[in-house]
Amino acid sequence: MSSDTIRLIAEFFAACVGTIAFALLFQVPRKYYLYCGIAGACGWICYKLILPYTTEPVSIFFATVLVIILSRSFAVYKRCPVTVFLIAGIFPLVPGSGIYWTAFYVVTNDLEQAGARGFLTFKDAVAIVLGILLVFEFPQSWFRKVLTDKSK
Repeated sequence: MSSDTIRLIAEFFAACVGTIAFALLFQVPRKYYLYCGIAGACGWICYKLILPYTTEPVSIFFATVLVIILSRSFAVYKRCPVTVFLIAGIFPLVPGSGIYWTAFYVVTNDLEQAGARGFLTFKDAVAIVLGILLVFEFPQSWFRKVLTDKSK
């Protein structure tokens, strides 16, 4: 197994644990922890796999789409609100470090870096919003039909 594969596996588990910790913080019921962790970890791995081939906002967009699809599917499967999985699952993709570095550059009076980093952070946030909006345009009945089809 290559070192890149081992690193991705470690990042998967780290993202899973981080997402579960965030779910705990937001008082998600215990029986949904694993599903929240899987949604967040899959989103993070999707982001990491796409990032070398495209820009950061595009990678975040596709990872967000995956997280929302998983969240809606888990919501149908577990018969609970989609926000239980969505809020915790999107956590690894939120551009918190971008906000930090933007504020850091403003405080250190490096306004050129602050503007560049702030704009990238804004694009990341817009990519998350667009990913959520895109998948929420599909009717919930589509997810219900796929997951509860008894003819298979």
